[in-house]
Amino acid sequence: MEAVSRTAQWTAAARALETEREDRLFADPYARTVADQIGFELLDRYDGGGIVPFLAIRTTYLDRAIVKAVEERGIRQVVFLAAGMDTRFFRLPWPDGVTVYELDRPALLAAKAEMLADEPQPAGRTRVTVPVDLTQDWTGFLKEAGWKSEEPVLWVVEGLLFFLPEQAVRGLISTLSAHSAPGSVLLGDVISRAALVNPLARTFLQALKDDGNPWLFGTEEPEALLDDCGWAVREVKQPGEEGADFERWPYQVAPRALPGVPRSFLFTCDTPTHSEEPAA
Repeated sequence: MEAVSRTAQWTAAARALETEREDRLFADPYARTVADQIGFELLDRYDGGGIVPFLAIRTTYLDRAIVKAVEERGIRQVVFLAAGMDTRFFRLPWPDGVTVYELDRPALLAAKAEMLADEPQPAGRTRVTVPVDLTQDWTGFLKEAGWKSEEPVLWVVEGLLFFLPEQAVRGLISTLSAHSAPGSVLLGDVISRAALVNPLARTFLQALKDDGNPWLFGTEEPEALLDDCGWAVREVKQPGEEGADFERWPYQVAPRALPGVPRSFLFTCDTPTHSEEPAA
């Protein structure tokens, strides 16, 4: 796999460690399989102090938001962009009729398919993998795979935006908005600009750069970014805040007004009520 795809395996390794805790926030019985040995080696290499608890919180926040959106909105199309080694298709309680689309680089999807080849396909749901380069035009490939732009969709953009330059971030989020029927939802995460130069994470950031996975984008105003790109922001949470703590965040949460603080943000967005018809 390409270097950038390897980050999916250290995320899976962190999920495996959370799964093996007695007080686990979620259970991902497939995480250790898809992490493989390289995932745990990279987790040791990238150990940035707060990485493991952050990934546990991010996974839990998105797990619950995904289940809620599908149950309450009746959404039956779910698209994971840069799906990586995500195994939610197998482990979440999806209602009947859901189609999960997983978009990622061809080599990663091929490796993941080999790792999960012996896992039975859960009944009542469908999984479609779509090999794409998200920096190129990918919507046509998704439509060819069966996705319908005229129906509501749940987009999940987890662990992706900070690896892209700002122009690509804005282009991607705007593309999602332009192709979202009313009733659609966007879930994801982003970091602050200060996190890109955090002196306490210098070793971690340098290791990412050395491995060809540098963090490139952050914003102190995720609400403005999402609004500019056509989304109605329902909530933005920092790990440790109510609704994004789960009794797992080990640090004090700095007020948003305090400048220069490295931050992570978890967000939930809706399509604007004035949303036009989605692009054909």
